[in-house]
Amino acid sequence: MRLRPASKGDLPDIASLWNHAIRETVETFNRLEKSPAELAALLDEKEAAGHAFLVVEAGGFAGFGHYGQFRGGVGYAHTMEHTLYLAPAARGRGLGRALLTALEDHARARAVHSLLGGIAGENAPSVAFHARMGYREVATLPQVGFKFGRWMDLVLMQKILS
Repeated sequence: MRLRPASKGDLPDIASLWNHAIRETVETFNRLEKSPAELAALLDEKEAAGHAFLVVEAGGFAGFGHYGQFRGGVGYAHTMEHTLYLAPAARGRGLGRALLTALEDHARARAVHSLLGGIAGENAPSVAFHARMGYREVATLPQVGFKFGRWMDLVLMQKILS
C-alpha cells in the first residue's frame, strides 16, 4: 500500500471511481458526473488552499480522499469536511483506515480542529467505518438528498482532532 498526493495523471482514475459512485450508488447524492476539467480545478483548489488530496495505491489505483472547509467564512476556518472513495475491490483491506488517518494527520498539522463526514443514511458500511475511526454521529438531516427516485437522509459524523 502506498499513499501519495494526487496528481493530474490520477484524474482519469479518480473520475472513473467517483463517476461510478455517482451513477450506481448512494455514496453521493450527486447525479452529475465529474468532468476532467472540474476535477483538475478541484485538485488545483486543494493545492492552493493547502488541503490534502491523496491517492491510495495497492497494486494500482485503489482510491482517493481529500478535505476542504466545511462552510464558507472565517468562522469555519478550522472545520473541514472530507471526501473518501475506495474502489469496491479495495474495501476491507485497511486502505480506507490508512487514507482517512493520513487526511486527519494532514489536517491536524494545519490546525484543523474538527473533521466532518457527510454520509448517506442508507450507507451503513460508511457510517460503521466512521464510527470505528472515532467519529460520532452529531446529526441526521432527514430527506435532504434525492436520488434514484427517493428522498434520503444525510448523517453528519464528526471527529475532534485537537
